[in-house]
Amino acid sequence: MNIILLGPPGAGKGTQAHILVSERGMIQLSTGDMLREAKDSGTEMGKIVADVMARGDLVTDEIVIGLIREKLEGEKGGGFIFDGFPRTLAQADALGALLAESGETLDAVVEMRVDDDALVSRITARSTCGNCGNVYNDITKPWPADGKCENCGSTDVKRRADDNEEALRNRLMEYYKKTSPLIGYYYAKDMLKSVDGLGEIDEVKAAIAKVLD
Repeated sequence: MNIILLGPPGAGKGTQAHILVSERGMIQLSTGDMLREAKDSGTEMGKIVADVMARGDLVTDEIVIGLIREKLEGEKGGGFIFDGFPRTLAQADALGALLAESGETLDAVVEMRVDDDALVSRITARSTCGNCGNVYNDITKPWPADGKCENCGSTDVKRRADDNEEALRNRLMEYYKKTSPLIGYYYAKDMLKSVDGLGEIDEVKAAIAKVLD
């Protein structure tokens, strides 16, 4: 089963993708991860990516589609999760064409809906363990009182510099301008399913499972 996870920054797409990877054997295709992996790979495509990134230029849709094509030709696992791609209508068309060419289908587009104000307050309270990446939240899951990560015992607590209200609202505006047209695009294709992205992790997981099953 191949799916797209749609939702604004901080909606929890990464968390839910990791759950699908561990529980269903799916393969997460995150644009950022693929670019970093390619840059260090030494392949022809990797050299192109490294050159573009070294110049500080934006990676073209053709390059991202090329990286996805390589992944589709490899191990399939329990299907693919597209995370962070497509972001635009042109990318959605390109992905559709690539899947058809590869003999693959897109089975569901899961939109993780959130309330902006609630999302901003959730993310500005967010911190992570610098060692294992475990996520904490000042309100719902504070960093342990003994100063050590409950998962690995590290004392390295990190906050993203852009997890502040102004930066977040700018990122949300960018998302709605570029990516929200995809909601209408996939709705018209009768593929869009919406879940409440602000529930507890297990509640969101159950809602996504209901869509996929």
